[in-house]
Amino acid sequence: MALDDDIRTLSSVKLFEGFTQEQLRLLAFGTESMHLAANRKLYLEEDEADSAYVVVSGSIILFRESDENRTPLAIVKPGSILGELALIADTRRLTSAAAATDSEVLRLNRKMFHRMLEEYPELAIRLHRHIADELQALIRRIEELAPRFTP
Repeated sequence: MALDDDIRTLSSVKLFEGFTQEQLRLLAFGTESMHLAANRKLYLEEDEADSAYVVVSGSIILFRESDENRTPLAIVKPGSILGELALIADTRRLTSAAAATDSEVLRLNRKMFHRMLEEYPELAIRLHRHIADELQALIRRIEELAPRFTP
């Protein structure tokens, strides 16, 4: 995939809204393009997470696996990012992920992302705002569901 295509893909990801063309180009330059055949695992639950993945084409299934039993949780489509927390913190994968169909993903490395945050501190402020907004949205969803679980 060409660098311009990677930039276009990254610009569609909500986490990277507001990045300049120069910042997107730097981010794209540091990505690794990966082709996954259908059913190939991308990562496993509890793996150490040092990168995030942007789905370029195809679809990725998130699932939990125990004793040969696979529980599907979600299907992730192009333009989505997986494991964004891994870009900023040491963490482990909360689910497993595999290609549901032949897929293309961009792997974003934490070290490269940290270098970008050091070079462009305004991105760190934007990232903080994004995480806070996502956390608030999660809290609202939990509050909406809470009555269903109260006797």
